[in-house]
Amino acid sequence: MTKTYSGLTYSPDDISDDGTLVLRSSNVQNGSIVHADDVYVNNKVANSKNVEIRDVIVVVRNGSRNLIGKHALINKKMKNTVIGAFMTGLRGQNGKFINVLLDTNEFKREIQKSLGATINQITGKDFKMMRFDVPKNTEEEKIGEVFDRINKVIAANQSKLDQFKELKKLLMEKIFSQQWRFKGFTDPWEQRKLGEFTTSYSGGTPNVNNKEFYNGNIPFIRSAEIHKAVTELFLSKEGIHNSSAKLVKRGDILYALYGATSGAVGISRIDGAINQAILCIRANSSSSNGFLSHWLDLQKDKIVGKYLQGGQGNLSGSIIKKLVVLKPSYKEQIAVTELLDNIDNLIAANQRRLDQLKALKKYLMQNMFV
Repeated sequence: MTKTYSGLTYSPDDISDDGTLVLRSSNVQNGSIVHADDVYVNNKVANSKNVEIRDVIVVVRNGSRNLIGKHALINKKMKNTVIGAFMTGLRGQNGKFINVLLDTNEFKREIQKSLGATINQITGKDFKMMRFDVPKNTEEEKIGEVFDRINKVIAANQSKLDQFKELKKLLMEKIFSQQWRFKGFTDPWEQRKLGEFTTSYSGGTPNVNNKEFYNGNIPFIRSAEIHKAVTELFLSKEGIHNSSAKLVKRGDILYALYGATSGAVGISRIDGAINQAILCIRANSSSSNGFLSHWLDLQKDKIVGKYLQGGQGNLSGSIIKKLVVLKPSYKEQIAVTELLDNIDNLIAANQRRLDQLKALKKYLMQNMFV
């Protein structure tokens, strides 16, 4: 069904500013070939096969087991382009169908059979030993074409989503640095500590062994749920009264203090309660929660980098209240908020469409490959 070819082994001395492009794991994102952290080598050392249209390139060795099997279809001519040593190329009559097979759960199971206890690697021999149930050639072609079209639509929507995110990042950088101002606003921005124009508090968790404290009608918002309108857990009034859990209102700022989501910020979409991993922030009447939320979003990497070095430790309410914020007049805050909220709405809409397309692909995969 397919033949395999190996990637190029090269040394740091072989790297050049141009020449032959070496496709590596970083060049395979969301099932597509992207130009990210590109590496070029001198043409004289590029002695492995050049990729061809309809080849499928696969990550076969990586420090992360989760990346083994990541793959993409070569869908255009790429002159002077080879794959790296930790990749394998698959070349067959119907590359589009081969690419679909590598999206199946069957391929994932085959990978798990081949991976060793300590070495994150699958070999050319492993590929040859893999067995799949496949239809006749004409049906292969039709299936390959259908999923190739779906993959292209998914890739286009992913690209559009990424562009909106980059646009928001650019707007925030320019607006909050005051390089860009709205027409009619010229007054200087005021420098204040966050705690001087806000009130804030964190919550707590009721005793998990007391069932009377749970399964009530009060949404219990945890740090991974600060952007959601639905929560997994609910508290009772008894749970609130017998713990440090605190109530929040729709429109409050929710700031994640602990764990993998540290530094994440959102505007609460519901009335509910929070635990100790979330800081609720409310701006006073001369300030906008939306403006402050977008500012905290922009500052996330700086805050996490400064106070959570190496991923250790936690943020705290006292740290956040001491942050120095430059803020304009209330009217300008509202103008900034409306613009960035509109971008957020576009991002959310495109994310929903992307999720729907991925769900469609998953449904087709589950029902066509059983």
